Amino acid sequence: MVALDAYAFVFVAGLITALATGIGALPFFFFETISDRGNVALWGFASGIMVSASLFGLVREGLAEGTPVQIGVGMLAGVALVVIAHDVLLDADVDPKEYEEADFKKLILILGVLTVHSFPEGIAVGVSFADLGLAGGTALFGFTVPLLAVFMTVAISIHNVPEGTAISIPLRAMGVSKWKMVWWAVFSSLPQPVGAVIAFAFVRYAREFLPYGFGFAAGAMVYLVLSEFIPEALETGADLPRGGKPVLVGGVALGVALMVPLAYL
Repeated sequence: MVALDAYAFVFVAGLITALATGIGALPFFFFETISDRGNVALWGFASGIMVSASLFGLVREGLAEGTPVQIGVGMLAGVALVVIAHDVLLDADVDPKEYEEADFKKLILILGVLTVHSFPEGIAVGVSFADLGLAGGTALFGFTVPLLAVFMTVAISIHNVPEGTAISIPLRAMGVSKWKMVWWAVFSSLPQPVGAVIAFAFVRYAREFLPYGFGFAAGAMVYLVLSEFIPEALETGADLPRGGKPVLVGGVALGVALMVPLAYL
C-alpha cells in the first residue's frame, strides 16, 4: 500500500508544474504585447524541451524497464489518446472572452479542451515518480525521489512558462486583466497534478505496465509538439522572413540544449 503522503507529494509536484504556467503571464505586467518573432521562439523553446524530456527522459528510462516493443505500444496508445480527445472536442469553440461569464457547462467544456493538452504532461510527471521511496534516488523533503522525477518536473515546469505566455496573448488582446491572465494560465494546467496522481497510482500498483506508461507519456507529448506546437509556431511566424522557420529552429535548439545536459546529470 502506498502511503497517502506519497500521493500528496506527487500531487504537489504536478501542482508546481501547473503554477509555472502562470509565470508565462507575468511579462504582460511589463510589456503590452510580445512580437511574433518572440512568440515563435517561445513555441520552439517549449517544443525542444518537450521532445528532449520525452526521448532522453521517458523513453530512455522506459527502455531500462522494458522492451522497445512495449515502449512503441505505449507511444501509440499515447498518440491515440490525444487524437481521440481532439476528435471528441473538435467542435468545441472556446472563446477566452467568455471565460468570466462562463456558466458551469461552459467551464466543464473549457476544462475538457485544456485537459487534452495538459493531462499527458501530468501523466509524464506521475510516471516518472514510479520509484518514489525506493533506493537509488535523491533525498528531498523526507522522500527518496527518483532523479527522473526531478528532471521531468523541472522540464514540464520550464515548458509551461512559454505555454502560459501563449495562452495569455489572446486574453490580453481581449482586455482580460493581468492577474486574471495569470489565473487562466494556471487553470489551463490544473489537470496536470490530477494526471500525475492517477499515473503514479497506476504504475505503482501495476509495475509490469511501467514501460508502457513511459511510452504512453512520451508518445502523447511528442505528438502534441508535432500536431499543436509546431503548426502554431509556423502559423504565428507566417509573415516573418522564411516563414519564421529559422526562429523556430533556434528556439527548438535552445530547448534541447537546455534539457539534454540535465538528462545526463
